[in-house]
Amino acid sequence: MRMRLAVGILALAVTVASGMPDRAGAQTLADTLVAAYRNSNLLEQNRALLRATDEDVVQARAELLPVVQFITGAQANRRRVEMQQPGVGAVATTTSSRQLNFSLSAEMPLVDFGRGQLGVQIAREQVLSARAGLIAVEQGVLLQAVQAYLNLISARDTTELRRNNVDVIGQEVRAARERFELGDSTRTDVAIAEARLAAAESALSAAEGDFNVAREAFNMAVGRYPGNLRDAPRLPRLPSSLEAALAAGRRNHPSIVQAQHEIAAADLVVETAGRQRMGTVTGSLSAGMIAETGRTVGDVTASVTWGVPIYSGGSINSAERQAIARQEAARADLHQTVAQVHEAVSEAWAQLEVSRAQLAASDTQIEASRTAYESVRAEAEFGSRTTLDVLNAEQELRDAQANRIFASASVQLGAYALLEAMGQLTVEALNLGIPTYDVEAYSAAFSNARAPSGEPATRARSEQGDRLDRIMHRAPGNLNRGP
Repeated sequence: MRMRLAVGILALAVTVASGMPDRAGAQTLADTLVAAYRNSNLLEQNRALLRATDEDVVQARAELLPVVQFITGAQANRRRVEMQQPGVGAVATTTSSRQLNFSLSAEMPLVDFGRGQLGVQIAREQVLSARAGLIAVEQGVLLQAVQAYLNLISARDTTELRRNNVDVIGQEVRAARERFELGDSTRTDVAIAEARLAAAESALSAAEGDFNVAREAFNMAVGRYPGNLRDAPRLPRLPSSLEAALAAGRRNHPSIVQAQHEIAAADLVVETAGRQRMGTVTGSLSAGMIAETGRTVGDVTASVTWGVPIYSGGSINSAERQAIARQEAARADLHQTVAQVHEAVSEAWAQLEVSRAQLAASDTQIEASRTAYESVRAEAEFGSRTTLDVLNAEQELRDAQANRIFASASVQLGAYALLEAMGQLTVEALNLGIPTYDVEAYSAAFSNARAPSGEPATRARSEQGDRLDRIMHRAPGNLNRGP
């Protein structure tokens, strides 16, 4: 009986120490990330919002083009006139006429002193900002999928550990009862073993409940229920130092890129507000025809007008001050965003180091607990240790093994959290090998994909890149600072 108990506990120790059996063909972490990327409702929502922002560019360009209208109308008139004629009396005359109008008019701003082109550039900067925001959402979706995957693996392994522990303690209960029947132990030993078995069964029930909760969380994060999950893979490639991680975060994080484009847009808004005082030169052309009863009249009219605001009740000055205030707020937001990324990278790096230390300590604890358990079990065979001592040693070994499960998951999650803080937790950066959402396909499909000046969109993006470089140059202390 003691031999069966020893074999059972040894099998439990070997199972947890060496990892769970290989799950060939099981769902991997990469499969999970791909599914989360393809099934995320949050990504679909933000892609639709990005497409809506793309339309702002089209509408801004349309402000520079003519507005052509066709107008038609019909009018009927009937008039009755009574006149007094000498010797005749009142004579009534009735006349009627019909009129049909056709006109074609075109109106466009000829000179707006650059405000229209600035409006197009503002819209483009907002599109680029929305694209960076979409990357930030993608990172959040993938990190949530990683967390759901690791939580489910931890819950699964913990459940297996608790189930094996119930089997082992069950064998101990049967052995204690047999020894009691042979007079080799007391009723107290049996009661202690039975109490431990009840506690183990309770822990198993809790673990099974945690597994079911983790499974639902996985479905929420990934968009489908899990298959047979494979154990977590090797850690992704990480920077060799905290300084390198901080530099990567300042260079790649989408929140910083988004804030830079917001500043560029705010600068353009200030420039636009300052040019409102110059007014607008508008040209119009209209051609019309009036068909009346018995005659047809046609005319063509062309005009050029220049409207300059003389008095606006202070609204123009107020709009300029408002734009400047928002510009300052955007710059402050950029500095704050850089500080937050700096903090997130440093925190993720420190947490990863702590998790690695905890994992190493867990391995040491398992080895020491296994040695202690084997020694206590051997001493119990010679009567120098009690059943309670054996159960306590087995409990410590089980706790050490459970701690290692969560420590291992913590290291994995810490690595991916560091990638997210650096701005590198994306489908492309992880090399998942699937087609990604093309953020330019929607806007490129428009027939007026070229800028009003005749330059292609790539040239416009190059100008925006130059503008962002200037923004980076203005704030070197905050955007390029070291740790």
